[in-house]
Amino acid sequence: MSKLIDITDKLNFEEKPSVRVKNVDLAINNDAVSMLKVAALFEDGNGKNKDVIKMYHLLFDESEREKIEKLQLNIHDFSTLISESAKIATGDLTDEGEAQTPATT
Repeated sequence: MSKLIDITDKLNFEEKPSVRVKNVDLAINNDAVSMLKVAALFEDGNGKNKDVIKMYHLLFDESEREKIEKLQLNIHDFSTLISESAKIATGDLTDEGEAQTPATT
């Protein structure tokens, strides 16, 4: 019989990265399947509007998209939000923004 090793404790199912825009915190999806799809869209390099919309839907849940729509960002700022959020979700961002104090219980 083969040995079974449970790695559940080494995985993070609880935390999602987030970004703040105009004092609105937005949770970013960082599940592996979504991130692989986002990476494939970036590799294509065409930067088509339909690709940006696909990334938008992959990176943000419906509740987060509603918050974003209320911000009424212009197209440049919206594209920046998508690009930076993808970098944050993949851990590819070098400028980490403001430090957050972990919650204690």
